[in-house]
Amino acid sequence: MLSRFRLRARNFLVPVPEADSFAALNARLEESCRSDLERTTRGQTLTNAQLLERERAELLAIPKEPLSIRQVESVRANSLSLVRFDRNDYSVPTRYAHRRLTVVADVERVRVETTGTIVANHPRSWDRCRTIFDPIHYLGLLERKPGALDFALPLEGWELPECFAALRLRLAEDEGPRGQVEYIRVLRLLEQATLGELTAAVEQALSLEVSAADGVRLILEHRRDRPTATLDLEGLPHLPRVSVPEPDLSGYRSLCGEVPR
Repeated sequence: MLSRFRLRARNFLVPVPEADSFAALNARLEESCRSDLERTTRGQTLTNAQLLERERAELLAIPKEPLSIRQVESVRANSLSLVRFDRNDYSVPTRYAHRRLTVVADVERVRVETTGTIVANHPRSWDRCRTIFDPIHYLGLLERKPGALDFALPLEGWELPECFAALRLRLAEDEGPRGQVEYIRVLRLLEQATLGELTAAVEQALSLEVSAADGVRLILEHRRDRPTATLDLEGLPHLPRVSVPEPDLSGYRSLCGEVPR
């Protein structure tokens, strides 16, 4: 197979072809392959296309399940919440430090799993000796050590929308040093929400003069709620006749110092 590939490469890719796009290059290669099918090679009486049809009868059926092109490795996270794969280090949430995990990697992504749950998902780096951080993985630790927020290496170069800086400033004005912890609690909402969702919630919170993390969380949850559709009673004539009796609230009068009658 390798020798055949080299033969086709010499025939179709030497000299190196020039094309305006990959689509144009693929079209050119397809045309070359189809022309090659009509050729009769030395020592054969049939064309390549005829030989291909003969060989197809002997080919196995294509598997129903797609071929899984991935690499699986068992790793252990170190004290810095990093796992090593293919000579690069990838971060995991700090609660998984020192734990045995499984790396599942393909050509584009590196996923870190434990008991079937994905705990980290990174773009794969094809460089060497690099450390790939996800800042969100370290927010839980920073909540306990808020003074390191501006100096933590995993957060270096982390760019957030301008509304986060405005929120941080308001928290510092309203709560002083405690505002740093409250700001990190807001950032930790990224553990359950996308950056776009949290950005919209923070912008709404600022417009409502809300800065506390619990307030931002409530706004975020409210924005996720979907309105319940009103029941259409058309075609259900018996439903409007249903009546619900008023509950007896006399038992609550004792709370007001009244004796039930």
